[in-house]
Amino acid sequence: MLTLILATTVMAQSWQAGAAKVDITPDGPVWMAGYAARTKPSEGVLMPLHAKALAIDDGRKGRIVFVSADIIGFPKSVAEEIAIAALKEYKLERSQLVLNASHTHSGPVVWPNLSSMYFFSAAERAKVEAFTRKLVAQTVDLIGAAIGNLKPAQVEYDLGQANFASYRRNPQRNGPTDHAVPTLRVRDAKGQLTAILFGYSCHNTTLTGEFYQLSGDYAGFAQAEVEARFPGSVALFTSGCGGDQNPYPRSSLEHAKTHGHELAESVIASAGRKGEVLKGRIRSRYQMIDLPFQPFGRNDFEEDLKSTNRYVVSRAKVILTAMDNRSISRELAYPIQAIKLGQASVVTMGGEVVVDYCLRLKRETGNDKLFVMGYSNDVMCYIPTKKIVEEGGYEAKDSFMYYGMPAPLKGEIEEIIIDKVKTLLKKVTR
Repeated sequence: MLTLILATTVMAQSWQAGAAKVDITPDGPVWMAGYAARTKPSEGVLMPLHAKALAIDDGRKGRIVFVSADIIGFPKSVAEEIAIAALKEYKLERSQLVLNASHTHSGPVVWPNLSSMYFFSAAERAKVEAFTRKLVAQTVDLIGAAIGNLKPAQVEYDLGQANFASYRRNPQRNGPTDHAVPTLRVRDAKGQLTAILFGYSCHNTTLTGEFYQLSGDYAGFAQAEVEARFPGSVALFTSGCGGDQNPYPRSSLEHAKTHGHELAESVIASAGRKGEVLKGRIRSRYQMIDLPFQPFGRNDFEEDLKSTNRYVVSRAKVILTAMDNRSISRELAYPIQAIKLGQASVVTMGGEVVVDYCLRLKRETGNDKLFVMGYSNDVMCYIPTKKIVEEGGYEAKDSFMYYGMPAPLKGEIEEIIIDKVKTLLKKVTR
């Protein structure tokens, strides 16, 4: 009887995991996201696009669901709609859900992300809005499918490496990079690999603006190769802090395949090693914080209306309308999240986070099992460091026009974010 009680107790406290995936490839041509230079909708499909989910449960009411998708980003409105439905249908709290985008620039527009960048027709806008509505419904069902697939499992943490990420803010590519490939591996009761979640800090932009076929870029090739190597498994790519990182070399299909293969080889190699089995509790916290914009006024945008640059004019119209409706803010609402996953920790941050955030968090926390994700729960603009703000350039200033933001962010955001993330990490690891 004592043996039976002990076995039952162990089973009750064991971890479970479940994965699922769904094809989200649009039906027919659709306007593609990410490059302002594109002048027409997509022309065929290079590879199917997917959304994937991994649910992990600690058997003691601790649960997390990671969602990854071959899209440019989950805009705030889309993420909120998914999160509300997940709470209603699956009792999944907001802190228990991660929505991460691969940030492929060869996927469809997800409305209203980067909406001031596009000048397509009403018919093309209707297509991307229809895709977005379908994406919401598919993602909600996907979360439910992953939870429904929960079974006893062993979850392992490991770390690999891929070297194609390159600092992009100067021609010499001299600057910080993070070539780490953090990995969560899921094995079933028989030891078979059923899911692999892996991350990398690099823009998913090997395929540049002249490419018009839908694809997941290097991340798509990597996921497909991992799944082919482990039949029946689900491979999920999550974007790290790649805001100032580009794949190098780029601008060819062969380069995308090569980078995808390098990343996949790192993940596959890690599966042959003995990773650290995660045990204990799963805890999570989610918080919206305020990041201050640099000063701006109505006169700035009234002057912008006279510009010959249509993107400047488009942004000005958006901001002036918001001012008229009294819906403009001097601060950016920004999502951060901390997750205790047994001995490992996961941090997620919204936006196009530059690599120094990841490097600094790993350095200052001293956590050798810290998995950091950018592009999570909202992709609203770039998130530069104080140094990059002072230097200026695309990530610090120019990109904010395309995102429809009223002004660049202040350099003090770096300390705000780092401090708040550290606080959340302490709360989940107590």
